[in-house]
Amino acid sequence: MNQNRAYKRLPYGVSDYPQIKRENLYLVDKTSYLQRMEDAGHFLFLIRPRRFGKSMFLSMMEAYYDIEQQAEFGTLFGDTYVGTYPTGLQNEFQVLRLDFSKPGGIAEELENKVNGYLDIVYSNFVKKYAKYYPDDYEGRFFRLTSTSDRINYVHEAFHQYDIKSYLIVDEYDNFTNNVLSQHGEAVYHAMTHAEGFYRELFKKFKGSFDRILMMGVSPVTMDDVTSGYNIATALTLEKKFNEMLGFSEEEVRGIIRYYNAQGVFSLDEDEAIRAMKPWYDGYCFSEFKDVEHHHVFNPDMVLYYLKSYQMNGEPPVELVDPNTKTDYAKLDRVVRLDKIDGDRKGVLLEVADRGFTYGRVKRSFPADQLTDPNMFKSLLFYYGMVTIKGMEEGLPILGIPNNNVREQYFNYLLVEYNKICPIQIGDLSDTFRFAAYRGHWRSMMECICRQYHDTTSVRSLIEGERNLQGFMNAMLTLNPYYLVCPEVELNHGYCDFFLMPDMLRYPDILHSYIIELKYLPKTASDEKADLQWEKAVKQIRGYGQGDVVRQMTDGTALHLIVAQIKGYDLLRLEEV
Repeated sequence: MNQNRAYKRLPYGVSDYPQIKRENLYLVDKTSYLQRMEDAGHFLFLIRPRRFGKSMFLSMMEAYYDIEQQAEFGTLFGDTYVGTYPTGLQNEFQVLRLDFSKPGGIAEELENKVNGYLDIVYSNFVKKYAKYYPDDYEGRFFRLTSTSDRINYVHEAFHQYDIKSYLIVDEYDNFTNNVLSQHGEAVYHAMTHAEGFYRELFKKFKGSFDRILMMGVSPVTMDDVTSGYNIATALTLEKKFNEMLGFSEEEVRGIIRYYNAQGVFSLDEDEAIRAMKPWYDGYCFSEFKDVEHHHVFNPDMVLYYLKSYQMNGEPPVELVDPNTKTDYAKLDRVVRLDKIDGDRKGVLLEVADRGFTYGRVKRSFPADQLTDPNMFKSLLFYYGMVTIKGMEEGLPILGIPNNNVREQYFNYLLVEYNKICPIQIGDLSDTFRFAAYRGHWRSMMECICRQYHDTTSVRSLIEGERNLQGFMNAMLTLNPYYLVCPEVELNHGYCDFFLMPDMLRYPDILHSYIIELKYLPKTASDEKADLQWEKAVKQIRGYGQGDVVRQMTDGTALHLIVAQIKGYDLLRLEEV
């Protein structure tokens, strides 16, 4: 392959905009959104899931609005949308950028840690912009000893010397979410209410800066520290900003075309999109009627996938970036808050089982309302664990966006199941391989059913048909050879599970499966069991017919499997 050595490298792991431009890395141009944001208001607030390009966008904004970077405008923005169509506020501000993912520590030390971080940032700010103030401006700042006095001094100077100032806050809710999850609502409440130090800090911001933009992953902290969300215009659910972060399909195709043209790799564009879509696409943050036309990809995941092709000429072995696992651990802590129980398990199991739930996303809510299932659904939305999949009877359908997120659900459920009874995951590995390549499905299904029997000896989490399906889904999702599709429509009916072979990763798979799962209470009669079995056989035979099914199985041998569970015991398991 003739590789052009001057090609733009992929910016995987890079969130510094000036670095991307100076090192000639590939850029997906989002600068057209700057004018939209200026038109939206002076105090803005946007929520997006983790690893969704927030820091990169804020770095771009800082470079664009910073008066000290005016001389580099051509270098940084000459080939972008705003390079041709600059807004009216280009390079007009002294920009203060805060990143609240940086201060951390135990709750007792957190205020000091935050103040220490603010001292550093404000000190650097004063040094950077000292030439715009009188000669003694910097010296007077450093003679002040308290963080509060220093912040007030800088803010007062904005007004005194008629300075245009822009505050950009990244991860505004990071350490407060950690406090909420690790130390509980009482410690969190002390920080964000009444005279709590974080609430007091937000009071200093309000009225001090000409413009403010805050980004994070949850609106909970914003609601708590601002007494009802009164300092900012929320952009999170607005249609104009749906694709501001994340990559549209056309943007992903543009990346592939560029690197194909440069000879870096030779990917079939449509095939690459088909490979990435089930894992990285599917996010929508606004209530569109035609949701499918407004999906966005997780940008970090796309770059992770293409980086593997650039380096190795093949897709990554793990389709989910291992670097994101710590991010999902943070979510795990949030949903396990000691005092926030409510109907939480019901919501998670409902989504895991059905793949969706109904609910309208709340624009803001305080921490003490997370016990409300509807608020918890909104929290899942903001974390990217559900997204808007459509509308039905006036209510948004909140569904799992992709297989990446689906795995997180079932990993969570497996942890919960393990609390009840240890699950021997290792026993399944060979059975998955034998099912995919040899058609030996029975050992796989019997192993899962045995795990279900052992795990559900305690009924605190799993009870009845719905949660049996959730358990089965969690276990089947561990199978690397298939895309597990629950409740998929096949030939005018909805099968329980369709194991669609992942031919892009494993092109030599020989077998695929439709599984119909039937549940009976322990008290059910033999006659009822027989009637249920006959119905299941008729259903699954219908699912297995039709051209669509044959296309989805991609030439593999299709097996129709019915499993009947009575109570916790496997009653009958056969191929139809």
